Amino acid sequence: MFQSTLRTSISLHRSTVSRYLRSQTFRRPLSQESRTKIQAAVTEYPVVLFMKGSPEQPMCGFSRGITTILNAFDISPDKFKTYNVLEDLELRTGIKEFSEWPTIPQLYVNGEFVGGSDITLSMFQSGELETLLKQHGVILEK
Repeated sequence: MFQSTLRTSISLHRSTVSRYLRSQTFRRPLSQESRTKIQAAVTEYPVVLFMKGSPEQPMCGFSRGITTILNAFDISPDKFKTYNVLEDLELRTGIKEFSEWPTIPQLYVNGEFVGGSDITLSMFQSGELETLLKQHGVILEK
């Protein structure tokens, strides 16, 4: 009887701890300094992509997917900037807090968060991404 009660108690404790670790209250808040740096980064260029790897050598399929989509628009280098989150752990965790989006890659257009891989792909397929890029002068009307 004692062992059964102990097992139940430990199981309840584990689930409580697990829930706490996943909760927002446990997450390290983004420092004002980091928030300022990320805000400057997302507004530095009209199109900003936080990804794993580089456009020339993406380190995950989702990052490769978004770079392939963006390459289809032939965006001028002076309007497009990427950040490799694998080179900077603070950026990797900070960008997720900044956007309140749990995954990478993350695409920003004119300082506004557009989405991750799935959203960007959906917008590309529907023509919304092209429209957005044209509205912000990133690509020209054809």
